[in-house]
Amino acid sequence: MIDKETFQELSRRLAALLPAADGVREDLRTKIEQTLNKAFAELNLMTQDDFQAQAKALQRAQQRIDQLEAEIRELEERVG
Repeated sequence: MIDKETFQELSRRLAALLPAADGVREDLRTKIEQTLNKAFAELNLMTQDDFQAQAKALQRAQQRIDQLEAEIRELEERVG
């Protein structure tokens, strides 16, 4: 799990290591960031935002399961 700011910070640091004109440095930083994004995407890593969204969805699903299980228990008690 890695967030967008991490990509940006890493690409800024790598670009800062190269002694070049500011315009070229910015282009290089952008290319480094794109390359890092692509490499991490190929590793099937999830961004922090995606992870949090999935965690919320799973939490809602678990709450619904708990509600349905309670309803089933109540119906079983009525029948039994």
